[in-house]
Amino acid sequence: MTLPEIIPLFPLPNVVLFPRMPLPLHIFEPRYREMVRDAVRGARLVGMVLLRGEWQRDYGARPEIFAIGTVGEIAHVEELPDGRFNIVLRGLREYQIRQELAPRALYREAAVHWRAIDREPLPAGMRAELGGLARRYLERLGRAPGEGALLERGIDDETFVNFLAQHLDIDPLEKQGLLESASLPERGRRLAEVLEFHLETLRVAPGPAPTRTH
Repeated sequence: MTLPEIIPLFPLPNVVLFPRMPLPLHIFEPRYREMVRDAVRGARLVGMVLLRGEWQRDYGARPEIFAIGTVGEIAHVEELPDGRFNIVLRGLREYQIRQELAPRALYREAAVHWRAIDREPLPAGMRAELGGLARRYLERLGRAPGEGALLERGIDDETFVNFLAQHLDIDPLEKQGLLESASLPERGRRLAEVLEFHLETLRVAPGPAPTRTH
């Protein structure tokens, strides 16, 4: 698939999309309804990106965003009678914003640089380490001990790491840090550090762990 130089942006305060991962979304704001309609008529791509800083002060306009996000392909779309949408994105590729464009629609658009595809495998032993940390973390949060079992076999390293990064209950800023990793092994190392931090915090003071700074 040839990726375009310009993509629509969908900034959210609590969502970080990773390649290969599905993301269901309910679209209700008029600007993003327009974005979905235009995307369906075009390349079917939406650039997910995380809001940063004091975004609440300017949410209705153009609040500050991180420079790195993931573009998702619209794999499913359902338009509701009142004009809202239910969609499912499939994460395709990380991008870096080169320049945000002057407004020509209700939603934001940017010229982007597509980050290189990283095919470097995880170091020996890292996958088992991450699986063990994830199981311990789920157990400490009171989740079913067997939830991570399906992650152990039959999927490649990138899908394994990205699944954990997207679906584990960690702060969006921590997920953004994982997304910005320069390689898959680095993403794996950062994820291990995040999980070890939360496990230690839960050991010392049971309850929600404080957020690490990005």
